[in-house]
Amino acid sequence: MTIATGDDRWLIALDIDGTLVHDDGFLSPRVVAEVERVRALGHEVIVATGRSAANAIPVIKDVGIQHGFAVCSNGAVTIKLHEDEPRGYIPHEVITFQPREVLTKLIEKLPNAHFAVENVDGSYNFHRPFPSYALGSENYETPLEDLMDEPVSRVVVLSPEHGAEEFVGVIAEIGLHSVSYAIGYTAWLDISPQGISKASALEKRRQELGILPSQVIAVGDGRNDINMFEWARANGGFGFAMGQGPDEVKLAASAVVASVEDDGVAEVLAGFEGILFSRSVS
Repeated sequence: MTIATGDDRWLIALDIDGTLVHDDGFLSPRVVAEVERVRALGHEVIVATGRSAANAIPVIKDVGIQHGFAVCSNGAVTIKLHEDEPRGYIPHEVITFQPREVLTKLIEKLPNAHFAVENVDGSYNFHRPFPSYALGSENYETPLEDLMDEPVSRVVVLSPEHGAEEFVGVIAEIGLHSVSYAIGYTAWLDISPQGISKASALEKRRQELGILPSQVIAVGDGRNDINMFEWARANGGFGFAMGQGPDEVKLAASAVVASVEDDGVAEVLAGFEGILFSRSVS
């Protein structure tokens, strides 16, 4: 087995929900085996997720990654994995913004929505309840006014009274130009600092690792993965959309692979040598 070094290495970015794991949290042994195989070949696998670090770390461990970086909170938080740390990681970069302006706009347009903020330490404050799995283990009910003035790495909005497509229209009307945002499958909105995304964080990691910009692969299923596909493809890399993803996500990808239920990530990684071969003869 030849171990990749130097300019032969690739960076492979993998989303978590709907990509690595099913809706119920199931992680296929076939996916774990393929991640392990590609990492053993000397390539860098980085999890890139909308989840907070605390919510991401159990999956990162289950997929067998003990070292390196992970991109969390849609790029606003990057962690460095450390087995000896109580949480399994240390913060590497946390990017924040002041939430008052954007929250004021959102509250005016969505008075019945549920709002939460992710703090610098990874904890959350929320003013109306969220699903128990949605926020990290450290989350605290807080008056709405108290969410406004501390620097945060993310604002989260849940609007149960809206369908996903209707919600897309509502958010477009609000005009959130001073921040970056991504809308989920449901009426769920993640708001990050301006210019921050999974792609921006991954590009920093690529540069730190010295991996060529043409040798990147991104795999995801959601709207917050579109910028990751665009980043990968911009310099000759590849973006793969999971089969169950929305049409707009599939359109942004180089190719569509099997759904998460059918181990789409394993399909991509099992074909990795084919990607290398096609690159070598093109």
